[in-house]
Amino acid sequence: MSTRTIAITGASGLIGTALTRHFEANGDRVLKFTRSGRSSDTTIAWNPVAGTIDAAQLSGVDAVIHMAGAGIGDKRWSDEYKKEILDSRVLGTKLLASAMAETSDGPKVLLSGSAIGIYGESLSTEFNEQSPIGHGFLADVCAQWEAATESASRAGIRVAHLRTGIVLSPAGGALGKLLPLFKLGAGGKMGSGKQWQSWISIDDEVAAIDHLLTANITGAVNLTAPNPVTQAEFTKTLAKVLRRPSFLPVPSFGPKLLLGSELADALLFTGQKVMPEILQKSGYTFTHSTLEAALRSLINKPS
Repeated sequence: MSTRTIAITGASGLIGTALTRHFEANGDRVLKFTRSGRSSDTTIAWNPVAGTIDAAQLSGVDAVIHMAGAGIGDKRWSDEYKKEILDSRVLGTKLLASAMAETSDGPKVLLSGSAIGIYGESLSTEFNEQSPIGHGFLADVCAQWEAATESASRAGIRVAHLRTGIVLSPAGGALGKLLPLFKLGAGGKMGSGKQWQSWISIDDEVAAIDHLLTANITGAVNLTAPNPVTQAEFTKTLAKVLRRPSFLPVPSFGPKLLLGSELADALLFTGQKVMPEILQKSGYTFTHSTLEAALRSLINKPS
């Protein structure tokens, strides 16, 4: 396989770091988008807020993986921070898509971040890529985020929207936050425990994105494992793998007081059952298709 040049936004995040490590281990060249300093042999300077990007650096790049955006759960959802969440995705995506469209010898593939929050929440509905867009703040953010790639699509660039679920990694994200509590025997189900959790291991997240670089897929792709679980099942399985009890349920009022009601509901007390229909039809085979196998592999993996 010839060496590829892949540019990544959000390269310092949980997924971006794993992608960079994966591609570099495969002998590919990785360019990281940076908001500080000038471009170099390994970086592309850009500033989505200011609307600036060193588009010349996109020349000769094979594909862009766009993962940048303000953290959904990093702060309480004030009106100001909700605007930052939206703008950090929409402004950056529009800038990137336009620059790619105007670069004649630039990338022909854009894998652009999105999330399963686009479907809204439900205890009973099973969602696939053909399901309608839901309601609420996260659904609206994801819809605008995906629409922001339009200029790239119009220019003939193949665009896929990575509708990512809960990415499991001991290095961070939801699992990284839960592990210390569960290891102490202080973990438990959130609220009723009936809410769906559509998860994917960091290994499959990275491998699926690599697969999509060459798979002839355009549009929405759900990056979730084929066996979603309820929150109660997730809690029980994690406790089992860690050989710890999980009998302390977490009432909703605590996190709502700490995080704010809207954010707590979005992150902890609601969810959706999402199936990776497009990914499976494209021939992708999951390394971790069940939660217990994923957790055992991830938790026991050498750091």
